[in-house]
Amino acid sequence: MRYKQLTQEERYQISALLKAEHDQTEIAMILGRHKSTISREISRNTGLRGYRPKQAQRLTEERRQSKNRPRISDDTWLAVEQLLTLDWSPEQISLWLKAFCGISISHEWIYQFVLQDKANGGNLCTHLRCQKQRRKRYGSYNRRGQLIDRISIDARPAVVDLRSRIGDWELDTIIGKGHQQAIVSLTERKTRYTLIQKVERKTAECVSNAIINLLSPFSEYVHTMTSDNGKEFADHKNIADKLNAEFYFTHPYASWERGLNENTNGLIRQYFPKGRDFTTITQKEINQAMYKLNNRPRKCLGMKTPNQVFLGINPPVALAS
Repeated sequence: MRYKQLTQEERYQISALLKAEHDQTEIAMILGRHKSTISREISRNTGLRGYRPKQAQRLTEERRQSKNRPRISDDTWLAVEQLLTLDWSPEQISLWLKAFCGISISHEWIYQFVLQDKANGGNLCTHLRCQKQRRKRYGSYNRRGQLIDRISIDARPAVVDLRSRIGDWELDTIIGKGHQQAIVSLTERKTRYTLIQKVERKTAECVSNAIINLLSPFSEYVHTMTSDNGKEFADHKNIADKLNAEFYFTHPYASWERGLNENTNGLIRQYFPKGRDFTTITQKEINQAMYKLNNRPRKCLGMKTPNQVFLGINPPVALAS
């Protein structure tokens, strides 16, 4: 049987019957209602001055209006549309709105908004990076080579975001021409100090050995490491154990969560461009690139160099003069 809400007249009857000291079971029988309906009505709409029919009716109408009101306002959808036209991805929009506007809206909802716009003849879909038709996910796929025991960046201490201490590193790899060999790239978040090492293959073992080799001399200043979800970081537990630090992973396809390292990789490409065959790179070139990167004054460091802030080493005399 379909539920029918109480009318304002019935609420006046309930009030009168309560004043006449009828209990809830008796009121239900008189009104021809189930006693749970009467019980729920009284418990939800009784104020400090008891049950009053006018107040009960107002509270009910307010709840009904609140329920019918869309959870996401038209203004929010307008903001989403504007950010989409700036070529922001749905995930970027979702995270940004939550972080800076306190608005919670999932990236899946934004994708559905884009699809609805497309169905209505709109062109918001042209601003998405991937133009493939999205497939509804009914469950996770069983893929080989999953990162075992990965810890999400969500669990990373908040102090890392403040850049208030030395010892929080971002990690990545740079691939050579024809996917032959790679460069392991590490950047310290506070000081921008950069370490790089070439590896013969981009395997978990080679990358793990390179990271441990690069950071071991500075183990006192290794608190956390953050990488993307590349399978080359599958040996993360061993890395964390050897360096006595915590290892975290960004969300998939969220490169901005280790944006400093992404930017540093762009600087490294100045010395080892995409067309470069990494098999020809010498250790001397690696050392020269690190030297130049760590002796560049940075605006964010008050025009000091990473070497000055991380190691206390002043720039060469010729540079200082």
